[in-house]
Amino acid sequence: MPPTWLTVVSWCALALGLASAAYIVVDITVRRFRQPMWIMEVVWPVSGLYFLMVAVWGYHRYGRPMSTRWQVEHTRPEPPPKPWWATVAVGVSHCGAGCTLGDIVAEFTVFALGATIAGEMIFAMFVGDYLAAVALGIVFQYFAIAPMRGLSLAHGLREAAKADVLSLTAFEVGLFSWMALTHYVFFPAPHLDPSSPVYWFLMQVGMVIGFFTAWPANVWLIKAGIKEAM
Repeated sequence: MPPTWLTVVSWCALALGLASAAYIVVDITVRRFRQPMWIMEVVWPVSGLYFLMVAVWGYHRYGRPMSTRWQVEHTRPEPPPKPWWATVAVGVSHCGAGCTLGDIVAEFTVFALGATIAGEMIFAMFVGDYLAAVALGIVFQYFAIAPMRGLSLAHGLREAAKADVLSLTAFEVGLFSWMALTHYVFFPAPHLDPSSPVYWFLMQVGMVIGFFTAWPANVWLIKAGIKEAM
């Protein structure tokens, strides 16, 4: 079983993730720093669930300035330009949000159903996570691409798939590699499951790893013009 110190750290990290997400939601909705692209009002809080205060910093630095309120308060007609690395980071966070929500839904569903593949629940979770991440990732990307390009539903979904499948696959490779380590190396018997706070803390770590394994794919997709620069 996980040591006590790790359980305490896990609860603290999960609480900080929820607090970071809640803070961003309140700042956007109550304080009215509304985002011009509504899907980013989902992306920023979801990023807070696993990147904690780093996501809050990123939101303040690159999310808030996109709002009309910020531009009025700072008497600027448009947001300040982002450096290249920040453009890529926001693009990765867009993909990461779809993966994160998809993984949360799939993990609880597979666990509740007790589903397995080849006698292993982790394989069922990999399949469920990936399918849910693809579905939500394409939806997220559609609402980024279609409004900017004025695309129809069918065309928009095709372009969203082109822009996001590679990115979210790279994200899940990082996450799944970490999950396999936790399952087979760190906690081989008994395995952790979604009823444990340590499981979700390690998922937070896996999401951060996935963020960086998705980075090269996003650099290429943005430079190639396949994915919109966020």
